[in-house]
Amino acid sequence: MEIREGGLDDPQVIGLLDLHAGGMLANSPPGTCHFLDLSGLRTPDITFLSAWEGEMLLGIGAIKQLDDATGEIKSMRTAEAALGRGVGTAVLRHIIELARERGYTALKLETGTGPAFDAAHTLYARHGFVPCPPFADYQATDFNRFFVLALG
Repeated sequence: MEIREGGLDDPQVIGLLDLHAGGMLANSPPGTCHFLDLSGLRTPDITFLSAWEGEMLLGIGAIKQLDDATGEIKSMRTAEAALGRGVGTAVLRHIIELARERGYTALKLETGTGPAFDAAHTLYARHGFVPCPPFADYQATDFNRFFVLALG
């Protein structure tokens, strides 16, 4: 598996982002989705990553700089054909390493609740993320959950 920066113009990436958006909207109450579309992922404060095996897209993820000490995980998604192969773990570890290289002291994320989000909760907990209060412009809801990983 190779993890590359960029790839937002690739049709497979665009398709997986569309699938991600559809899944978030289908499994979240109105007003609780905070995924980024293509234009949102193209901003200078975001590093977009794509995981590949040859020419086959396995998954995606991004890190957004919130401030000099804090990053946020965005748009984590594994392609259906690659589920169960450790793609999410590989992309998450890559994001954590980028955050450490940048000198961040914390890496945060927002996600939802319910069966569609259980695998994400397990993945993040396995890597040391713990619940935290809302951050940035997020608001507390019964649906949204917030996590942080302290980086040493």
